Amino acid sequence: MPAGDAPGVADHYFTERPRSASARRELRFLFRGEVLVFTVDRGIFGSSGLDPGTALLIESLAIRPTDRVLDLGCGWGAVGVAAAKAAPNGSAILTDVNRRAIGLARGNLRRNRVGNAEVRPGSLFLPVPGEKFDVIATNPPYHAGRELILRLLTEAPEHLSADGRLLVVGKGSQGIRFYQQWLTEHWARSVEVLQRGGGYRVIEARAPPVSDQA
Repeated sequence: MPAGDAPGVADHYFTERPRSASARRELRFLFRGEVLVFTVDRGIFGSSGLDPGTALLIESLAIRPTDRVLDLGCGWGAVGVAAAKAAPNGSAILTDVNRRAIGLARGNLRRNRVGNAEVRPGSLFLPVPGEKFDVIATNPPYHAGRELILRLLTEAPEHLSADGRLLVVGKGSQGIRFYQQWLTEHWARSVEVLQRGGGYRVIEARAPPVSDQA
């Protein structure tokens, strides 16, 4: 995790205004036959490149052409850009609390000629009040603590469409098995491990029937 400018102060990627000195760089990755180009920077998650958990999440998206997708905690926008490309007749909303990430994600939408997506600042679901999505995809900020992650999982069903899916990636040391079990016990009608690799797993939780949510 990048160090902040102030001695002894950690500059977390889930901080609203990171203090790390900017050091932008370019990276590329291939998605469905297209080379996507991104600008990344210090003080945000994945500042050194596409991390393996996010890469696994992108592989697991299975987005339909008309889906409405929420990239929750978008960082520099890898998941959101890929989702928007996969849903040419749908749309994507990218959110993050980190203002530097917001600026980068907006620029990366433009760089990759994405016109069916937008970026909104704010924590968790605050930027999308009352809105529903076919897919919510997230590599959540585990270092922010279990309370924040459980709040995310608790609020997710309110923002899923009738057959909506929540996709969460994490590894054992981040407690992904605990969160998988929590989803099974608290609201999901089904929880499935979609992908495993490099110690990570992508779990999919499907929204319960509307009658069960009443």
